[in-house]
Amino acid sequence: MAGTAARERIIVAAERLIAERGQAVPLRDIAAAAGQRNNSAIQYHFGSRDGLIEAVVEHRLATLEVRRLELLAEQAGSGQPPGIHGLLEALVVPMFELGERHGIWHYARFLEQIHTHPAVTDAANLERAGRTSVRVIMQGLDRELTALPPRLRVRRLRALTTMLFALLADRERATEAGSVRTEDAQAWGEIIDMLAGSLAAPVSARGSVSRGARTV
Repeated sequence: MAGTAARERIIVAAERLIAERGQAVPLRDIAAAAGQRNNSAIQYHFGSRDGLIEAVVEHRLATLEVRRLELLAEQAGSGQPPGIHGLLEALVVPMFELGERHGIWHYARFLEQIHTHPAVTDAANLERAGRTSVRVIMQGLDRELTALPPRLRVRRLRALTTMLFALLADRERATEAGSVRTEDAQAWGEIIDMLAGSLAAPVSARGSVSRGARTV
């Protein structure tokens, strides 16, 4: 039990410090923040920095997976296809609820910091246990975007997580600063609208902007 508690304290400390200071935060600082006097505690529990980052992701996914599957089941029970907005709702709303229901206010900023890490980017992750909901959502979005050229569809789906992490991280910062309300259904609705618009935006005509023109 003591080992399990220590492991969880390290995960929570790593999430917060990486969110605030980036991936390169010294492991000894994480260990100290978790109340570990032994700097080798992280190596003991996680093997490496990468192992620790993966553990933080898996720790939060356990909560997100349950809620996402609930939302997907509700959508399936309605008898209506969820469409892009419904699929994004199943993806986004549980992340909002981490703060509103569970008091977790660093995870989006943590993801923003590690968005290029294999724990997030490796497509093989979707086949791992505990990620059924994300796999269903991403496959559903892919089907919704079949009107787009395949390579563009792939690029937009890859960009989706980067945009999502950035938007939710901004909200975490605003919430921490007290400039927005903790509970705000309109906020997650706006984020879903922005993401849906980015995914489904029409393709611009090739060459519609002169190569020599400034676009900023």
